[in-house]
Amino acid sequence: MMENYIDFKHLLTDEELMVQDGIRTFVEQEFLPVVTEHHRAGTFPMQLVPRMAELGVFGASIKEYDLPGLSAVPYGLIMLELERGDSGLRSFASVQNALVMFPIMHFGSQEQKDRWIPALAAGKAVGCYGLTEPDFGSNPGGMRTRLKSKGNGRQVLDGAKAWITNGSHADIAVVWAKDDQGAVRGVLVEKGMPGYEARAYKGKFSLRASDTSELFFQDVKIAPENILPGTNALKHPLMCLNEARFGIAWGAIGAALAVAEHALEYAKSRIQFGGKPIAAHQIVQEKLAWMVTEIAKAQVLMWHLSKLKDAGKLHHSQVSLAKRNNVWMARECARLAREILGAAGIMDDHPVIRHMMNLEAVFTYEGTHDIHGLVIGQQLTGIPAYNPPSE
Repeated sequence: MMENYIDFKHLLTDEELMVQDGIRTFVEQEFLPVVTEHHRAGTFPMQLVPRMAELGVFGASIKEYDLPGLSAVPYGLIMLELERGDSGLRSFASVQNALVMFPIMHFGSQEQKDRWIPALAAGKAVGCYGLTEPDFGSNPGGMRTRLKSKGNGRQVLDGAKAWITNGSHADIAVVWAKDDQGAVRGVLVEKGMPGYEARAYKGKFSLRASDTSELFFQDVKIAPENILPGTNALKHPLMCLNEARFGIAWGAIGAALAVAEHALEYAKSRIQFGGKPIAAHQIVQEKLAWMVTEIAKAQVLMWHLSKLKDAGKLHHSQVSLAKRNNVWMARECARLAREILGAAGIMDDHPVIRHMMNLEAVFTYEGTHDIHGLVIGQQLTGIPAYNPPSE
């Protein structure tokens, strides 16, 4: 009912519905039965990575290497269904796709593509993306990580990256660093390189069923073949982030649907005050009405932006609008769903509190809610209200 209130499925093709149904079945049958134990343990179910690869989740929008080459709507529906399961599950796929395979495909050499794209698509290699630093999040241009020349073509990487999804599991890290001329270069850092270390964060209350790590680089020797040749400016990592934010905007709808549908079913079954379900009360119905309204608006927004993306007309400020709106919407849905469930809403035998905590991280990462507001403001006024990163 929540998902199709405005007959959204009427906008989808049979192929798109088939893609969505396949991922939904995987999430319901293979992920949801194990997510609670991983959430409690603070671990990611790595055993499901090969299954995700079999389903075509990795490299779904790439046409080369016999990959699906999906358009924007079915790709978005994959992200939606993964996040309906958990933000950590969608984050894993978002990083693998938009932040690792995308830069290698667009900025890498043929040799780099041939080596990494098939392995990443098959789930035989896991990637992570190193842009954010301990002191630089919203201002990535201030990065301190350096790619230093040592003469005779030798280079070393020094620095640290923070809040890196998949960091501890990654076989390959796409790391962004400034070279001696101040150009921003993409560097492929492989697990096991001397001087490279990943340390998982402990004590997270959000994205618990996800690997989040710090990356450290101390005199890591970088061969020329490990540098993405098509990178030389901050616009290149920002292009990757734009791809990821598009997926996040779709994924947030999945989180909103998960909590809203659960709250609806709970409200219809919870009997109080004279033998009526709490769904009969005006306050509860108003909360449910708010949720389904905002979900419907987000669905239509993402369908439209997907068409713009396929036509090559999608502007990064429109992606900012979608990420900002949809994650905020999902966060509010989680809060309202928790209220409907009452005390039961804080227990992890219901999915609401898990999604609610996850969305606190999604609200901040890949561009904070406030920064995206300033991106939109600059597009409207032509006046930057902050120091936007140079492209």
